[in-house]
Amino acid sequence: MREPRYRWAVLAAGVLAQAALSAVQLGLPAIAPALRDELGLSLAQVGVVLASVSWGITALLLVWGWLADRAGERIVVSVGLAGGAGALAAGAFTTTFGGLVAALVVAGALAGCTSIASGRVVMGWFGRQQRGLALGVRQMAVPLGGVIGALTLPALASAGGLKAALLALAGGCGLGALACGLVFREPEAARDPAEPAPAPLRDARMWRLAAASLLYVTAQAAVLGFTVLFLHEQRGVAAGAAAAVLAAIQLGGAASRALAGWLSDRSGRRLPLMRAIGVATAAALAGVAALVHAPLALLVPVLVAAGVGSMSWNGLSLTAAAELTGPHTTGSALGLQQTAVALGAGSGAAFAALVGVTSWAAAFGLLAAPLLAGWVLLAPLTEQERVRTAARAA
Repeated sequence: MREPRYRWAVLAAGVLAQAALSAVQLGLPAIAPALRDELGLSLAQVGVVLASVSWGITALLLVWGWLADRAGERIVVSVGLAGGAGALAAGAFTTTFGGLVAALVVAGALAGCTSIASGRVVMGWFGRQQRGLALGVRQMAVPLGGVIGALTLPALASAGGLKAALLALAGGCGLGALACGLVFREPEAARDPAEPAPAPLRDARMWRLAAASLLYVTAQAAVLGFTVLFLHEQRGVAAGAAAAVLAAIQLGGAASRALAGWLSDRSGRRLPLMRAIGVATAAALAGVAALVHAPLALLVPVLVAAGVGSMSWNGLSLTAAAELTGPHTTGSALGLQQTAVALGAGSGAAFAALVGVTSWAAAFGLLAAPLLAGWVLLAPLTEQERVRTAARAA
């Protein structure tokens, strides 16, 4: 098989694996009403359940990055994602809040390997001129997996309860593990060399980028995690219609990630666009806060815009992290960046608590603050990227 074609097969397998993980992480909010009804959970407990996958993912990302740099992507994804499938299958047979949280934490910890390994393999097979688009497409799998979950899990839960929904998610992870085990292999030629850089964990630039990513993802976690509950319980929207709004956000987020990656390839820079997305999303969230009690015809489009914006930047951050390091430490760099993202993605419980002590309007409005803080943090890195790009072009 010719390598120019083979790299697209690698990307396709990576997309499938990431979508399987994301169907778990982002699809579960679509059955939040079923979680409350079947297990008798409070709003705060629902927040814990929805955040538990992200907590599990966070626990082992740095380890998966280290292993990917040493053992390669194929074995890491095959073993980890298959283990995640087993944990989800076990969770399907639990009937307690604690048992479900434990199963989802383990599933996230094991299946989270794909966040690192599938990004690392794309970095190896695609050059700088196509890397933003390729990683944007890989990151499309995150919302696409959420769309699949949002569209299918409510029907599965309605027909067969939480057991059917969790078993379906386990099957998706098993399929992703099989695909990557069959397709992934190390590139025969190393990717273009990076400038000399310290190890990722000792690189102040990496920590700054990771901190900004953590701040950015808090908005994504809140919007994706609680759109269905907000529309259903606060605004009286039917659960199916609220899930459709969530699916629209995720579809828009998928398209915007690929578009952002393509635009960054054309300019050769990742961070200016990431900063612009942060400011635009903060403005949209302020609009949601102002329209919480407005007619749905006004509220829903702004909510969708805020949700799409909150998802658009992730591929840019991933690409920037990988390009700051050398080819032999890409996994560790992505492990640090994705750990920060996972930490921020686990903030859903805090958002739920904030709603409880204030209001939906205040909570949505306060989501703009971390985005603006991330915009400030990225300023020095943006200037450094500009200098590097100019030097490369000279």
